[in-house]
Amino acid sequence: MTATVSAATTTQTYGSRKDDHVRLAVEQHDRRGGGALNQFDEVSFVHDALAGTSEETVSLATEVAGTGWAAPLYINAMTGGSARTGEVNRGLAIAARAAGVPIASGSMSAYLHDAALAPTYRVLREENPDGFVVANVNANATPDMARRAVDLIEADALQIHVNTIQEIVMPEGDRDFSGWPGRIAALVEALDVPVIVKEVGFGMTRSAVTRLAGLGVSTVDVSGRGGTNFASIENARRPREDFAYLAGWGQSAPACLVDSAAAAHAAGVTLLASGGVRHPLDVVRALALGARAVGVSGQFLSVLETEGVDVLVATLTAWVDQIRQLMVVLGAPTVADLVRKDVLLTGDLADFCRLRGIDPAEYARRAG
Repeated sequence: MTATVSAATTTQTYGSRKDDHVRLAVEQHDRRGGGALNQFDEVSFVHDALAGTSEETVSLATEVAGTGWAAPLYINAMTGGSARTGEVNRGLAIAARAAGVPIASGSMSAYLHDAALAPTYRVLREENPDGFVVANVNANATPDMARRAVDLIEADALQIHVNTIQEIVMPEGDRDFSGWPGRIAALVEALDVPVIVKEVGFGMTRSAVTRLAGLGVSTVDVSGRGGTNFASIENARRPREDFAYLAGWGQSAPACLVDSAAAAHAAGVTLLASGGVRHPLDVVRALALGARAVGVSGQFLSVLETEGVDVLVATLTAWVDQIRQLMVVLGAPTVADLVRKDVLLTGDLADFCRLRGIDPAEYARRAG
């Protein structure tokens, strides 16, 4: 009887937390506003009036984790683990299928603690049988746990999220992160699918990317500051908001990309970007700074929750079209061509570059 009560209590706790995360993430996004300024606004293209090319010559194809994607855009990790969040996952999966973009599951820890929650994640594959679907576990997962997560949704890749700041602020969060590197290396070694390591919104700079490469990781989502802020979300769940001073912690996705680009190239690591992406121009900015593809969570979640799945499908389709059209204007026939376009890094982002030993002027003279 005691074990049954304990399991039920654990399930209820997970479900309540997952529901809180969705509610608070949407509230945070709506309060901030989808167009609020962030460090992507300190990245601008040098306009060349005669650079434009033909739309029919532009290819959005990119390669991530050894697989070709039709477009450099994906729905990034969000949720699962309760009845409500299972329906959120259903809507996201339907939209991913209709728009032809990959999708990543939210953390599957709830399922790993209670198999009864499997349908709230399995729906990602049921509604998107032929799509590229990514499972998600934390860095404490064992190889067996990771395999269970991958098998449940027949995942094409595994995403391991690292989230020290979120865990520290979370009242019930972890307090020991010393074993994470060894566990990540064990997962890379044990699994038959590619492994992607991502932050949850505080950024990955060169030291983390270099260390992950040494652990055998070949794909890293820098997931920077500027989008959903899990320090603020977890702080709002506390009886007293003790960690309000962490609201600005971390580095933005643009800062992480410029900081880690050289290290990633040297180590053969593919960079993905997410965090604070508000519209197609931010996607193209991130691609020009070296990302192979760009993930979006909060923006798409807000559309789904406030306007429904049909509007989300239309939004995703419009984003893909507009990414292509921006590449036409920039004269970039491929995603790889964007890293040869001149961009201006200004404001705090330029200051960050200089303090890290990076000359922002080099980005403004790449086209020759």
